Amino acid sequence: MDNEIQLISDDDGLAVIGRAADVERFLVAEGLPAKDLGPQRLKSFGSAGAAVAQAGSEMAADSGRWVKLTPESARLVKKYGLRESSKTGLSTGVVKGRKGQVGGFVEFAKAPRSLLTNPAVLANAARIMTQVAMQQTMDEITDYLAVIDAKVDDVLRAQKDAVLARMIGVGFVIEEAMTVREMRGGGDEVSWSKVQAAPAAIAETQAYALRQLDAIAEKMEKHTKIGDLADAARDAETAVGEWLAVLARCFQLQDAVAVLELDRVGDTSPDELNGHRLGLKAARRDRLEHISRSTERLLARMNDAAGTANAKVLLHPSKSPAVVRSRNQVATGVHDFHVRLGIESGPRPSEVRRWVEAAAEARDKAIETGAKGFDTARSLGNDTLDRAGSVTGRLSSGIAERTRRRRGAAEGHVDEG
Repeated sequence: MDNEIQLISDDDGLAVIGRAADVERFLVAEGLPAKDLGPQRLKSFGSAGAAVAQAGSEMAADSGRWVKLTPESARLVKKYGLRESSKTGLSTGVVKGRKGQVGGFVEFAKAPRSLLTNPAVLANAARIMTQVAMQQTMDEITDYLAVIDAKVDDVLRAQKDAVLARMIGVGFVIEEAMTVREMRGGGDEVSWSKVQAAPAAIAETQAYALRQLDAIAEKMEKHTKIGDLADAARDAETAVGEWLAVLARCFQLQDAVAVLELDRVGDTSPDELNGHRLGLKAARRDRLEHISRSTERLLARMNDAAGTANAKVLLHPSKSPAVVRSRNQVATGVHDFHVRLGIESGPRPSEVRRWVEAAAEARDKAIETGAKGFDTARSLGNDTLDRAGSVTGRLSSGIAERTRRRRGAAEGHVDEG
């Protein structure tokens, strides 16, 4: 129907489906940037076949856009009162426009008018929503690796571990499968047979990279001397960036395998599709939490080192600021890495205390302490002088009195003679 669009939302994004003009007006009115789902994905929304035909769907859809979940897009879910399905976790609704304007109120989907009333279609829609969100993260990781100019293959080749060497080949196979999927509009059995063993190699590489980050954190923790801390922090500045790049690549490949896996399950076991999708999302969250714990632990050790360096900056005017600068570089890198993977970032970079500021602070304290000491000394000196003057006065008076008496006695003796 004209001026009618379907809204489908999960915890990753919002799909807007309908006629191209209606979808465009809706997104412009709401001020939301969106990614085109493309004809293949749009067609897949109705790939439940006969079940959809039996539902008598009349939804007119030649356009589909996907919006990443943000505070702004999440607001629409509340604004239009979308209803959540307990089985799929999707929130859905139909938005109708008035007088050529899309929006204004929501009419909940009712059979037989909407695709959103069919369980098979909902499960398929949930799969596509999850795949689009994962591919969005994959694209962001590609941008991240390009920005930091990370030569992940170089890092892997530099290692002696055979597990890391296999990572390069696994990446080539997965990329090939994703290219075939893009060309044919879905996965196939041949591609899946090539990649189904890949998760083991990826998981081993991820575990190795996390151990490297943990080793860097432990190295920072055991040093207390500023010179040693400065050396360890400088080494960490480069090494952390490399291992974060490896972790990003691992996560990217794991998402790609999940996309292919959902295609496979949808083709072979459609009744199990939704449960499998939820399982993959739970496993993905677990990976993110594991990575987050490791990187946050590293940042905590770097923060401790920066605190130690700041406390000793006066005694080590060159090495102490270097520790804090390295910490800030690592923190910035971790923050960018977290953003790409959707992890809430940690604390802001520390402020480097300049030696002159610490020296000025020490000088002011010394002057203040010295002034107080001078005032005390002057007060004590005055008291001493006063007491000395008093004693001198008494001694002078005593001597004068004795002299006067002696003279008086001598004069009296002469008169009597």
